Amino acid sequence: MSYTESFRFGEFVGSVLWLVFWILIIFSLVGLPLLFVVLFYVPLPPLGDEPLTPYLFLTMIVDPTRTVPIAKYMIHTDLFRVSAFPGFGYAALIAAATIFIERKFLAKMQLRYGPLYVGKIEGILQLMADGLKLISKEIIVPAAADKPIFWAAPIAFVSVAAAGAALIPVAPGWVVADVDVGLLAVFAIFGFFPLIALLFSWASNSKYPFIGGLRALHQIIAFEIPFIISALSVVILAGSLNLTDIVNAQISSYWFFFFLPISAFVFYLSSLAELERIPFDLPEAESEIVAGWITETSGMIYGLIQLGTYVKLYVLAALFVVLFMGGWSGPVIFPQEILPGYTGEKIYNPVTLSAITWFTVKTFAVIMLFLLPRGISPRIRIDILLHTGWYKLIVLSFINMFVALALIYGGILGPGGLLVR
Repeated sequence: MSYTESFRFGEFVGSVLWLVFWILIIFSLVGLPLLFVVLFYVPLPPLGDEPLTPYLFLTMIVDPTRTVPIAKYMIHTDLFRVSAFPGFGYAALIAAATIFIERKFLAKMQLRYGPLYVGKIEGILQLMADGLKLISKEIIVPAAADKPIFWAAPIAFVSVAAAGAALIPVAPGWVVADVDVGLLAVFAIFGFFPLIALLFSWASNSKYPFIGGLRALHQIIAFEIPFIISALSVVILAGSLNLTDIVNAQISSYWFFFFLPISAFVFYLSSLAELERIPFDLPEAESEIVAGWITETSGMIYGLIQLGTYVKLYVLAALFVVLFMGGWSGPVIFPQEILPGYTGEKIYNPVTLSAITWFTVKTFAVIMLFLLPRGISPRIRIDILLHTGWYKLIVLSFINMFVALALIYGGILGPGGLLVR
C-alpha cells in the first residue's frame, strides 16, 4: 500500500512563517552587523548641501526623498556593478537558481522526486542545506598532491568564470566592462578553463583525475574552433566585436538566429562540450573514471568548482542570447510610473527594468535547453566526440560564415540593407 502525503494548508502557512522567522533571525545576526560596518567605514556621498552621516542614512528607510538619491548613487558605483549587478552576485544568483531548477526539472522528466522536504515548499531550502554541508565538510588534500596548485585552481576557476560574466551586457549601459573587443575577450577568458582543469588534475597526483584532465583538454580544444567560427558569423552581420553593438544590430533588424540557425546550432553544441555536460561529459564520466578531473575534490573545493561551472553555464547562455536572440530587446512591460504624484528624484526606469527582465527570461530559456540533454541523452564515445568537433561542426560553421557574407554582400543586412529598420 503506497502512502501519498496530502497537502494541508495549515502546514503550508506554518512552513512559510517558519521560513520568514529564520530569514529574520539570519538578517538580524548577519545582515545588521554588516550594515553597520558599511555605514561607519564606507565613505558616504553628500546629500545635496547636507553631509551624509550614518545616523542620517538610517532615517532614509522611512523617507523616500532621502532614500532615492543615496540608493541611486550606490547602484551606479563600480563596486555595486562588480559585486552585485550585473556582475558576480547576479551570475551567482542565477547559478544557484539553475542548480535547483535542474534538479526539479530532471526529476519531473524522469518521474521521480527532486528536492522535496527541506524547507517544505518544494524543497526551496535544499540549496542552503547543501551549501552549509559543503562549508562544514572536511577538505581532504591527497598526501602527494601539489598543494599550492591544488588550492589555487578552484579559486582560479571561479575567478575566470566571474571574469566572463563581467563582459555580458544585460541592459543598455548595464555591463561591468564594455570593451570594443568584448567577444574576443570572452573567448580569451574561456581559453583558461582547459588549462585550469589540466593543472588541477595533475596537481591531484592521481590517475583518474589526470585522465579526466586530458579528456577535458582534448574535448575543449576540438570544439573551440567551431565555437569561435560560429560566433564569427554574427560578427560579420553586426560589423563589430562589441557585445552591446551586436545587440543593437539585432534591435535595428531581426534576431540573428533567423539568419544563422546553423551557427546557433553549432554554438549550442560547442557550449555543451565547453560545459562538459551530457552527452559530452567524458571528462567526468562516473562509470569510467570515477568523477574525472574533480575526483579528489571535497568540501568547498568541490563547491567552488561547481559554482564556477554554473556561472560558466550562465555566461554561455547569456552569450547565446546576446549573439542570436537580441539580448535585452523586447517591449516595455512595466508601467511608466509606480508612485504617481512623486516629484522627487527617481530611481525607477521602466525601459531598463523591462530590458533586464527580457534578458533574464531569455537566458533562463537557453539554460533550460542546456539542461535538457542530461535527462534524455546518453554519453557518446570519445572518438565520436572528437570526430564531431574536428570534422562535422567545423564544416557547418564555415558554411554558415559564407551565408553571413552572402547576406551582407547581397544587401539584405548590413548598412542600408533591406531588412534593416
